[in-house]
Amino acid sequence: MSVASAPAPLDTRHLARALRSGIHRVIREQETLNRINVFPVADGDTGTNLCVSLGAALDTLARPGSERLGAFLARLADVLLDSARGNSGAIMAQFFQGMSDATVDLPEFSAESLARAVETGSRYAHDALSNPREGTILSVMAAFSASLGQQPPAIRVGDAIGAATEAARTALAMTETQLDVLRKAGVVDAGAKGFVVLVEGMAEYLINGREDEAPDLTRIVGPEETITTAGTAEALAWRYCTECIVTGPDIDRRKLRERLALLGDSLVLAGTKRKAKIHIHANVPEQVFELVREYGELSGQKADDMHRQQHSTHDSAVRFAVITDSAADIPDEDMERLDIHMVPCRVQFGERGYLDKVGITTEEFFAELARNPVAPTTSQPSPGDFRRQFQYLASHFPDVISINLTSRVSGTLQAALSAASRTNARGRVHVVNSQNASLGQGQLAVYAAECAAAGLDVDTTLRALDEMIRRTRSFALIRDLRYAVRGGRVPASYKLVADWLSLTPVLHTKPDGTLSAGGLLPGRRGQLDRFARYVVRRCNPEAELRLSLAHAVCAEDAGQLRDRLLELLPNARQCKMTGLGSALGCHGGPRSLVVGVQEYRDPRSFS
Repeated sequence: MSVASAPAPLDTRHLARALRSGIHRVIREQETLNRINVFPVADGDTGTNLCVSLGAALDTLARPGSERLGAFLARLADVLLDSARGNSGAIMAQFFQGMSDATVDLPEFSAESLARAVETGSRYAHDALSNPREGTILSVMAAFSASLGQQPPAIRVGDAIGAATEAARTALAMTETQLDVLRKAGVVDAGAKGFVVLVEGMAEYLINGREDEAPDLTRIVGPEETITTAGTAEALAWRYCTECIVTGPDIDRRKLRERLALLGDSLVLAGTKRKAKIHIHANVPEQVFELVREYGELSGQKADDMHRQQHSTHDSAVRFAVITDSAADIPDEDMERLDIHMVPCRVQFGERGYLDKVGITTEEFFAELARNPVAPTTSQPSPGDFRRQFQYLASHFPDVISINLTSRVSGTLQAALSAASRTNARGRVHVVNSQNASLGQGQLAVYAAECAAAGLDVDTTLRALDEMIRRTRSFALIRDLRYAVRGGRVPASYKLVADWLSLTPVLHTKPDGTLSAGGLLPGRRGQLDRFARYVVRRCNPEAELRLSLAHAVCAEDAGQLRDRLLELLPNARQCKMTGLGSALGCHGGPRSLVVGVQEYRDPRSFS
């Protein structure tokens, strides 16, 4: 888009256009930034993180209105703080927070006042990190700031930014030799390059009057190309990229930073005394959230598995990625072996919330369920939770298959569909209704990942899944109805009758995806044997079967049930065990048992 060049002073309207031009250019470079991302973790997401973080500001930039520069930057900084993602996104948000604080009463920027604002932004960004490093985005911001400060006061703002952009490019080239990890990989720092791309786009508008238009992301990389990153996958000291926002009347940011620094690495604390964004690499995200709660109201919790992301970005053999939500119960060894990604649901005990299977383990969940008089609730991941991971995976793979909880019991599927429709990376996202829950959903996710490992393409895998959904079922033995009654799922009178007659209900999934009562088992003795026979009667004796078993803190009973099932089903090729998750566990309670049954078919037979 070509427009008249900006005036010598820079007002709100022209600053908004310049920033929009820069952000469009960053979006265009998303894949390049992902490829060269090796620091602090080689997980290939810097480009995606910057696009999501900065892209959220495009609506604000499209409608700057007639407000003064200070008010506009304050609004922009708040949007960027809320949307900040990853190390680079949080640093960028703090840079603009500094610019905002230095621009409170200004109607427009001169070259001199812009230099002061950028210097404040650079200092804020540096101070936001617990361990600032040279050779990163901080070095480039500092070089950009120093160059602006050296320009003559009467220079046009656009010319000052043009000169400072050259200084930033020089500093960017130096990053390749400043950090060992960058030198070994032969790349510059990805976050630093993202900042340079941003100011290059701004300079193009301010000097030449040309605003970069938003690119067509689907054409950046050919649809059959899988993105791999520079460097090599390495063992990580800290597994989860953990983020949250805290809001309070007077946050002691110094004390909060000191305490957070003990929990992990790559700490960025952005924001103000009233609202702060935390980014940290940690092994136990809930420890981070627990600490932050002491300083105000917690929101925006997320924890991405960098170990799994890093492995995916360095594995170009598979042709698509597989992701599911945490309602699926999958053994840890299968998650690791097959690189299955997961979007956590939310678990709420009163006012206390957790990220399922990330912020609270299965054992911790059932201990809290037994102790806490408040009935827990579970909620589906938001479309934003799905979109964040879809955006990342679809920038590295030509296709992503998301296998989700049956739509008959939750809106999770709809949230995934909504997120897929708004994901603007080059890859396609295919959302699949598992028509199942718990183990059945997990078995389907494992099957899809095995198709990927076997080299099947996405279309063949989707056809295979369509058949395997009809071949997969789940059965649950609910041995204590008090939790279903407490949660409002079962009337108290139903429990009273069941207890009086010594009846134990069994739930099962139906072909249409509903989860309903499948019968009542009489008596308390021999209960495991009766449940095993119940399942066996509903299995195809001619088919090769895959079994899986989940238990709610009753591993010994689960072991006995597994042995009995394998004894009664000689055509079962395996029976893996795992802990039962909160999605079904919050209604079944401790001692619940779930069996997943899949009539297996070799993925290669679909080729």
